[in-house]
Amino acid sequence: MNKIATWTVLALATSLAGCTGTAASNRSLESVHQPIVRNAIHQFDVAATNGELAPSEQGRLQGWFDAMGVRYGDRIAIEDASVYGATSAQATVRSMIARRGLLVSQDVPVTTGAVPPGHLRIIVTRASAFVPGCPDWASKSSINPTNSTSSNYGCATNSNLAAMVADPNDLIKGARGDRDDPATATRAIRTYRDKPQTGAGDLRGQQTSGGGK
Repeated sequence: MNKIATWTVLALATSLAGCTGTAASNRSLESVHQPIVRNAIHQFDVAATNGELAPSEQGRLQGWFDAMGVRYGDRIAIEDASVYGATSAQATVRSMIARRGLLVSQDVPVTTGAVPPGHLRIIVTRASAFVPGCPDWASKSSINPTNSTSSNYGCATNSNLAAMVADPNDLIKGARGDRDDPATATRAIRTYRDKPQTGAGDLRGQQTSGGGK
C-alpha cells in the first residue's frame, strides 16, 4: 500500500479588535491599529499499520517536525479516524511531541480531505501576528481640529506586542486557567528566598600583584 502524506496550509485571519474609526477622527485612547492574527494549518499523514507506528513512519514524522521547526506556540493535534483508535500509534506520536517540550492539543481543527484508512493525521497550527498599516505618519494631516490622536498612535506598542507574544492566539483569547500551576507561579519567589545571600559567606583575601608603589 502506498504511504500517503499530505501537506496543506489554510490561512485563517482574525482581528484582535475591529477598528473603532479612521485615524483622522479617532478621539479615544484606543488605537485603530490593532494586531491581526493569522493561523496556518499544516497536516501530515502517517501510516499506523495494525495500530502501531513503524520506525520508518516515525522517521518521516520526525523529519517533518524538523522541517517545520515546531516550537512553543504551535498547537499540535492528532486526528484518528479509525473505529477503535490506534492507541499505540497515538502514544508514540505523543511521546515524540513531548520530547520537544510540547503538548498535544485536544482541539482538532478542520483539515483538507479525509484521513486515509489506517493512518493518523498530525496537525500543526501555527499563529502569527502583525499590525497592518504601520507605521502610519502620513494618513492624517497635521491640522487637528477634532483633537484626535496621531495617525501613528498605537503602532509601536501593538507592533512590539505582536512581535513578542509567544502564542499570538493569546491576543484573541488568553490562556485558559486550567494550565495554571501554583508551584510554577511561586517558583521565582521560592528561588529568591531560598538562595543564600551573596554576602553570607566570609570575605576571602586575594593576593594582588603589579602596580606601582
